[in-house]
Amino acid sequence: MNWAEQGPTRRDVLHAIGMMAGTAVLYQAMEAMGHAKETQFSGPPNLQGARPGTKVLVLGAGLAGMLAAYELTKAGYDVQILEYNNRPGGRNWSLYGGDTYTELGGATQKVGFAAGNYLNPGPWRIPYHHRALLHYCKAFGVALEPFIQMNHQALLHSSKAFGGKPMRYRELAGDWDGNVAELLAKAIDNKGLNSVMTAEDGDRLRMALREWGALDEDFKYSKNYRSSRRRGFDRPQGGGVLGEPIPSQPHAFNDIMDSQIWRTVAQHMSIDHQHSMFQPVGGMGMIGRGFARQVEGKIRYNTKVTSISQQGGKVTVAYADTSNDTGTGTGSGTTGTATADYCVCTIPLGILSQIDVDCSPGLDAAIRAVPYSNSVKVGLEFKRRFWEEEEAIYGGISFTDREISMISYPSGRMHSDGPAVILGAYTFGAPSYKFAGMTPEQRIARALDQGSVFHPGRYKEEFIGGATVAWSRVPFTLGCCAQWNEETRKEHYQTLVAVDNRLVLAGEHASYIGCWMEGAILSSLDAITRLHSRALEA
Repeated sequence: MNWAEQGPTRRDVLHAIGMMAGTAVLYQAMEAMGHAKETQFSGPPNLQGARPGTKVLVLGAGLAGMLAAYELTKAGYDVQILEYNNRPGGRNWSLYGGDTYTELGGATQKVGFAAGNYLNPGPWRIPYHHRALLHYCKAFGVALEPFIQMNHQALLHSSKAFGGKPMRYRELAGDWDGNVAELLAKAIDNKGLNSVMTAEDGDRLRMALREWGALDEDFKYSKNYRSSRRRGFDRPQGGGVLGEPIPSQPHAFNDIMDSQIWRTVAQHMSIDHQHSMFQPVGGMGMIGRGFARQVEGKIRYNTKVTSISQQGGKVTVAYADTSNDTGTGTGSGTTGTATADYCVCTIPLGILSQIDVDCSPGLDAAIRAVPYSNSVKVGLEFKRRFWEEEEAIYGGISFTDREISMISYPSGRMHSDGPAVILGAYTFGAPSYKFAGMTPEQRIARALDQGSVFHPGRYKEEFIGGATVAWSRVPFTLGCCAQWNEETRKEHYQTLVAVDNRLVLAGEHASYIGCWMEGAILSSLDAITRLHSRALEA
């Protein structure tokens, strides 16, 4: 819009300020799209009145499946879980030293991380407003610690800015705020906003911009003590004779624009990435272990579901044993069946669509309608925490426009000696499929090469070993998470989550919080509540 020809509306002004200065407008927009409100959790379900002896089969020992089994067992149901893997947790998973992982195609990795180090191939952080997950972590004794999402000392790298040299987030963010504040202050001085605010409002906004953008007395963003308090000093404050700090020179605004710093700022503003965030002490897999302790003895591992029948007034699930599986899904060849009155199926849709499921045509169409995204993670272990010791980077994320997308520094065991693991790549979209087409060794080498831009002279020199997971090659999901769109939700979502005779689906794919553990948990609680009602009506 040309503001000289047509004055901006109040909404235009507030939207611009919101995007530049705070989260209010962004939150409103996200809320309108169904993303910003806190998740719907008011406590565990009330499943009173279960008929003794009623059996329920749960397919999958991810968080949704284990929670369903836990709450149904508490209510008096006879529950059994069938799980493809030899461990609980599903996508809630950590790779530790001594673990072996085989992906589709047969490539096998033997993880050599030092004791206490790990890679979280799937989920790796918990937002403060994911109340259901936080509730059950506390109830099940899963210890949590802070996860550092935003770190002002972390780096931003763009091949199109600053000659390809990484810059501190605090410098770019401070310079972005300062320059935008100066521009808005000039717009007020030039009467450019008179059509949407009074002179008094303009004066108040002008003073607010001075504080927010660290502008000088002339309302300019310049080299001085105020701006350096945001972006850092050339010589920091000290003691004694040379204690006086030396202010730093802000970057040129066109360089700030080239860096596209606003993308990183906006990511940190998203409600999913706002403070505070958490992670389990010792790796994300600790949550799966904590849930599994609550359903001990109910999980049959190494069990691949091959068909689901709802004939004869019951549910019959055929399965094959996957013990000694090498990634082919064949296992030992032993087969069997399990029967129950009802079934909670948490198998990811990409796998479920390849299974013979006896269900309504509508549910069958819904199962086949939702594709899965891909993602690749690479964990890199280094001899020591040189990013902490030499650059004072404690946790947080450094971003790049290279294929690896980012590197994330460990939030646990900070300021300790010995080896540590950096998340050396977290790819989506086309780069993720490019990485998935490589061998694990090639992925690690590529992540090491591209990540060296952040820490030249240290990254390759202090590297010990790595591990990587490409989700399109993970045998039990064939993808990262379900990718609904407006069209498929409108046509298939309600059918997918409805109780279909004696079968109900649960998991992150059966929620509006896709790709998050909270979505899996909330869908599970909803599914078993409705299944319980169906059982009482029978």
